[in-house]
Amino acid sequence: MNQSIQPIAILAGQRTPFAKAYGAMNDVSASALGQAAVTAALAKANLIPDQVDELVFGNVAGPADSANIARVVSLKAGIPADRIAHTVNRNCGSGMESILSGWQIVREARARIVVAGGTESMSGIPLLVPPSAAKLLMQLNRSKRIGAKLAILAKLRPKHFKPVAGVMLGLTDPVSGLNMGETAEVLAKEFAISRDDQDSFALQSHQKAVAAREQCFLSGEITPIEVAGRTVEKDDGPRANQSIEQLRKLKPIFDPAGTVTAGNSCPLTDGAAAVVLVDADDELAKSQPPLGRITAYAIAGCDPRRMGLGPVYATAKLLNQTGLTLADFDLFEINEAFAAQVLACLAAMQSTAFARQELGLSSPLGEIPIDRLNVHGGAIALGHPVGTTGTRMVITLLRSLRERGLQRGLATLCIGGGQGFAMVVET
Repeated sequence: MNQSIQPIAILAGQRTPFAKAYGAMNDVSASALGQAAVTAALAKANLIPDQVDELVFGNVAGPADSANIARVVSLKAGIPADRIAHTVNRNCGSGMESILSGWQIVREARARIVVAGGTESMSGIPLLVPPSAAKLLMQLNRSKRIGAKLAILAKLRPKHFKPVAGVMLGLTDPVSGLNMGETAEVLAKEFAISRDDQDSFALQSHQKAVAAREQCFLSGEITPIEVAGRTVEKDDGPRANQSIEQLRKLKPIFDPAGTVTAGNSCPLTDGAAAVVLVDADDELAKSQPPLGRITAYAIAGCDPRRMGLGPVYATAKLLNQTGLTLADFDLFEINEAFAAQVLACLAAMQSTAFARQELGLSSPLGEIPIDRLNVHGGAIALGHPVGTTGTRMVITLLRSLRERGLQRGLATLCIGGGQGFAMVVET
């Protein structure tokens, strides 16, 4: 139970543009992305790096050149070396996990001002060599005599030079043996979600994101970033000319007989986001209007094969802890890992059978009105830098509530490996 926890105030939050992997921000490291987000968030909160007591950052890929990337981000952002930092990894929930960790740090009075967030360069996830090739190359490196080196080189075959995509390994659950797209196909079949419904949902994501960009809503949370002498100012995922006809032409990518395509899935993405946290009763939260507060959270586990249903389990746990119902929320954010996955969550929340069999409830959780869900677009259009998205969702949701003069929102996402994260945010 966590309904009695003292709320945490978010003074401000900012993020970098989100760019499709191997594209506009291909050469920007995860630590540089994180640095940009932290610098922008502190400026938005009218604070300087010297005032920060601690930093927590989410990251999934774990760049080999930036062990404990949170510490690297902290120092690059100018936070003094005597301030501590650590990295958290809860797969897709890492950006929320960092906020939760910062909340706990403030609650136990270890720090007054904490910066939390997430960063991910999916462009930077390396190509690997097969284990058999790695063994031979290691032997080659250790060999001293030319004869021994030639003998090892003679053992190399074409198969040894076929790269292994690290990103695909990371997106595959080692317990169920399914990659994330395959788990979306599982849900599409279980809940009879049609290809047309998925493509229509994806189209709406682009339309809402494009509208938000044209109305300059998104620019309010994005800090431009310099890349090789040019400035990247906008997310490059939302497509103004996206049509349902284009989406229907795409072939399934995880199951030839399936319905999940590149068009109704989120793309691989680079980007970072950061928020500044203080206790809700802190003078800083009273002297300037904070972006908002987080008042409750829940994390739940589920079958890795059905990991996309994580938001349902987490939301059920959250509602039980707080006594709230879905009707008590003004806006909702469910991360759009896949259209099939979000639509499955919506269906499960309205299912009496699911409530009884899976949640131990006598009645369903209820309905999330589609016009109050991801009102400025979601990850299908904006992108999903996995260690970052949880933080981005909290920032976007609080700004969406403020824009509309509303009070309470629910941010929830599925997590690879079979978990769900849900947070209550209030303006």
